Amino acid sequence: GERPETGRLALYLLGLRAACPPPEPGPQRSLVTWLKYYLEEDWAGSRRHGHPLTSYYQYSLGVLALCVHRKRVREEVIRRLLMAEQHGRFGHAGGSAVDTEAVAALAFACLERERLVGSRLAAELRAATRGVRRRMVEAQGRDGFFGNVYSTPWAMQVFTATNTCRMQPAYGRAMAALLENLDAFTTAATMAQALPVLHGRSYLDIASMRCQEEPDTLTAVSPEPRPEVPGSMTVRLVVECPEPRCPQHQLYDQLVPAPAGSSLLDVLGAAAAQGSHNFTFDTQDTSQGPFLSRVLGIEARQQKRSYWQLLSAPSTSLEMGIADYRPRDEETLILRLSEW
Repeated sequence: GERPETGRLALYLLGLRAACPPPEPGPQRSLVTWLKYYLEEDWAGSRRHGHPLTSYYQYSLGVLALCVHRKRVREEVIRRLLMAEQHGRFGHAGGSAVDTEAVAALAFACLERERLVGSRLAAELRAATRGVRRRMVEAQGRDGFFGNVYSTPWAMQVFTATNTCRMQPAYGRAMAALLENLDAFTTAATMAQALPVLHGRSYLDIASMRCQEEPDTLTAVSPEPRPEVPGSMTVRLVVECPEPRCPQHQLYDQLVPAPAGSSLLDVLGAAAAQGSHNFTFDTQDTSQGPFLSRVLGIEARQQKRSYWQLLSAPSTSLEMGIADYRPRDEETLILRLSEW
C-alpha cells in the first residue's frame, strides 16, 4: 500500500492553524481525523519493524500538529514516541537526528502545556524534553549549529517553548550562527522553520493564538527571480551504488556542462539532456522541495531505508536539497545510494 502522508498533512495543519482559518469546522475537522488515522496507519503497517512506516520525524510532526489543534491522542500513540526517545532510536547513519529529537520534544512540551495528558505521563514528557535539551547543548557544533543549519531552528524552538533561552548561552550562539546563514533558507518549507525562531516564538504559540485579534494582512508575494549569471560551468557527476545491489559500484562518471549559477537539479537536467550518456533521474515533490527518488532507474525506497545521498567530492555531505544547492565550476558531485 501507499505510505501515509503523515508529515505533509501535519505541516499543512500547523500552517492552517497559524493562518487563522475562518471558523468552518467541517473540512478542518476531517483533516484532523485523517491525521489521527495516518498516525495509526504509520505505526501499524510497520509494527514488525519497530519504527513508523514514514519516519520518527513525520510521526513527531503528526503528534505536534494534533496537540496544537488541541486534539487528544491515545496514550499509546504518545508512548511509542516517548519509548523511541528514551531508547535513542531517532539517529540514522550519515546524518544528525537533531531535527527529529527537537520535533518530538516540541510535541512533548505541547502535550504537557495544553494539559492533554495525565500528571504521571506529563512528568515523563517533561523529563524527556529536559534530556533532549541537555543533549542538544552538549552536541552543539563549534559553528554554533545544533546538527546543521536546517535542524537548528527546530532545536531553538525547544528552548523557546520551554522558556529556557535566557539560561542557555548555547541559544545565543545558535541565534548568531542562524543570522549569519539566513541565505540558506530559500524554500517556503525551510523559511517556515526559521521564521518563528527569529521572532522568539515556537510552533506551540499557535495553539494559544487568539485569531480574532489578527489583522488580515497576508498578501501573496511572488519570489524575486534569481539573477542570471552569465557564462557556463562544468560539473563532474558521479553515480555510486554499493554492492551487493550493484556489482560494478560506479555506474556513471561524466562531465556535464551547465549555465553558471545552475542548481544541482538543473545540472541533473543538463546531464539527462546529453543524449549520448543515457543519464536518467526522477524526483518526488515533498514539503521540503523536490527529493531525488530514482537515478539510472534505481529507486531509493523508504521501506528499504535507502536514499540517494548527495556528496561534494571527496566526502562532504550536502545539507540541502537538489533545488537549493548550487554547484561550483569544476566541482565533483557524487550521488550515492545509501542506507539510513
